[in-house]
Amino acid sequence: MILTDTHTHLYSDAFNEDRSEMIKRALEANVKRFFIPAIDSSYTEAMFQLEAAYPECMFLMMGLHPTSVKDNYETELQHVEAHLAKRHFYAVGEIGIDLYWDKSTLEIQKKAFKRQIQIAKQYQLPIVIHCREAFDEIFEVLDTENDDQLFGIFHCFTGTKAQAECAISYNMKLGIGGVATFKNGGIDQFLDTIDLKHIVLETDSPYLAPKPYRGKRNESAYLTKVLEKLSEIYKVSEEKIAEITTQNSKDIFGI
Repeated sequence: MILTDTHTHLYSDAFNEDRSEMIKRALEANVKRFFIPAIDSSYTEAMFQLEAAYPECMFLMMGLHPTSVKDNYETELQHVEAHLAKRHFYAVGEIGIDLYWDKSTLEIQKKAFKRQIQIAKQYQLPIVIHCREAFDEIFEVLDTENDDQLFGIFHCFTGTKAQAECAISYNMKLGIGGVATFKNGGIDQFLDTIDLKHIVLETDSPYLAPKPYRGKRNESAYLTKVLEKLSEIYKVSEEKIAEITTQNSKDIFGI
């Protein structure tokens, strides 16, 4: 059984004390593939170091996270474009809109999101979407870019059934992580109505640890707790969930 963590910030400072041990735990738990989202230029070197240390299982994305969209966002987008021109990445991400921390940057967040979707199409890459309190705004931008070149993952999906169906209509897989295990997470109430062909697994570590680790540092080994929950929700074996979701990740990332 091979599990794929489609979204994990393994370069995070939260892992500085025990990164190698944490990755070893994940590998021993059958998490064999790790897709690493970008945040901004300040993390790029740490991502490259992670890839160099584990070249067989670390797959990097390049992009500008919405909470890093500030006055200098044009310079940051130039950094994204320069790196995509130099070498292969597996997605443009994580990108999107976040209105939880700062609503004042909405207009430039939308511009940065739209531009990065266009960059992804240029390189025929998937996008990985970050959405926090911004479903309507995300869908508005996706609507303007909706064509057969648009595809990717709606990372950390926490919306309603209608929002899930809308995301899927834009050729997005739903990234399902620890929130599925939360008592009041909500998505467990309808997830079994969404075909597994639309689902990928993720941790978003070090954030959003699943039960029974909720509130603690998340890590990729905890993907097994998400797997257990989805097996319970869909009433199919963990092996089947792992097989389908890993294949879905291969369809998206091309590896």
